[in-house]
Amino acid sequence: MTREPMSGPQAERVSALLKALADPVRLQLLARVASHEGGEACVCDLAEAFELSQPTISHHLKVLHRSGLLARSKRGVWVYYKVESEVLDSLGKLISSAGA
Repeated sequence: MTREPMSGPQAERVSALLKALADPVRLQLLARVASHEGGEACVCDLAEAFELSQPTISHHLKVLHRSGLLARSKRGVWVYYKVESEVLDSLGKLISSAGA
């Protein structure tokens, strides 16, 4: 089975996702959100796990959201984040097929 090479737009999309995940704090945040009870986490729950200020945590979460890896919803004064499973699954499939 022959695979088509990655197009320019596909490469740009994957590159943006990988750049968002390249930061260790963002990678940890994504993992914490994914493993949090109910599959979503409030920024207030995430900030206490790091020795970083809440605005810094919010910045990293914003980058993950803008890349499409996290969805967010505001409830009162808090923002809750949830992993965009389809985006993460697509990235995983693309990476695994590149090595095939």
